[in-house]
Amino acid sequence: MNLGTDTHTTGRALDTEAVHAGRDDLAGRGLHAPPIDLSTTYPSYDSRGEAGRIDAFAATGAEPDGPPVYGRLGNPTVARFETALARLEGTESAVAFASGMAALSAVLLARGATGLRHVVAVRPLYGCSDHLLTAGLLGSEVTWTDPAGVADALRPDTGLVLVESPANPTLAEVDLRAVAHACGSVPLLVDNTFATPVLQRPAEHGARLVLHSATKYLGGHGDVLAGVVACDEEFAGRLRQVRFATGGVLHPLAGYLLLRGLSTLPVRVRAASANAAELARRLAADPRVARVHYPRIGGAMVSFEVHGDPHAVIAGVRLVTPAVSLGSVDSLIQHPASISHRIVDADDRRNAGVSDRLLRLSVGLEDVEDLWADLDAALGERAGATARPEELARG
Repeated sequence: MNLGTDTHTTGRALDTEAVHAGRDDLAGRGLHAPPIDLSTTYPSYDSRGEAGRIDAFAATGAEPDGPPVYGRLGNPTVARFETALARLEGTESAVAFASGMAALSAVLLARGATGLRHVVAVRPLYGCSDHLLTAGLLGSEVTWTDPAGVADALRPDTGLVLVESPANPTLAEVDLRAVAHACGSVPLLVDNTFATPVLQRPAEHGARLVLHSATKYLGGHGDVLAGVVACDEEFAGRLRQVRFATGGVLHPLAGYLLLRGLSTLPVRVRAASANAAELARRLAADPRVARVHYPRIGGAMVSFEVHGDPHAVIAGVRLVTPAVSLGSVDSLIQHPASISHRIVDADDRRNAGVSDRLLRLSVGLEDVEDLWADLDAALGERAGATARPEELARG
């Protein structure tokens, strides 16, 4: 079900790929919009041929040649999204899952199956990713380090190095090329959810695996739950085998919505990033705000620490929605220490820069003046602040 070549051979700009990747065959089929294939199973009168295709999949995890076999082996609509995302990230392949955590779990299971259960990771990560590693729920063992300590943390049984840049929720950035060099032969997985391929493509900096919670910017409208790993074809085969065995498949309708979301990804990310940069500037100059975090590469996420009660800010917004998740066309705000990172040990959370006064803002496509008016009101009276704001914190 491979539907196209990778980005390196097309020579097309990212904006063009976002619109056309995964759809290259449509005109030849007499179609304009991608079809949705909801079948869970497919007829075949050649059982000997089916046996051969199943054997081939069991050996390598390669996508079966010919018509589809069964929904857990793959789906044509989902395959279109996978092809498109791989093209945008500049990798050979991509494998989609039912959620971002299902995608990360599949990577850990694939590495653990070869006896390489040790993971080197850099905090902060998304709270549930942190918990999955720390709790050892999939039999993994984790060593936490800073980016400079990655090489020293590697062991003979290290199967993966994991970083998130910009990181959730502090927006701290990592020198991906330097970390990839420190990894040596150990695969580097970069969670690229916040940046998206619009702002950075980790594979170009040496990452072997690129993870997305596709629920966020790739879908972009708050109506689809999904995860995806962009990688080389060899690793994709292992991930498909794990997906087949564990059943963490993406529903075809979600695959369709994600492919549609990709077509506007560059436009949405750039417009929301412009709003975020302006809000970061205003927040940094506001005496009610102690510190603002905004990445050097830009993006639509802003985190800021307040002098007052962060919970009062959450309760005070009216246009911005107080809710978990991010990356939608509308703006969302949440208190990480209470929700997204609550599952992380309090000391580990604070040591990673996730203070109890930190708020995370996912900036949407609303008019920036309306957004600022809402935040200004939620922050409360200016006279209540006594400390001077710190300089805008980058990365």
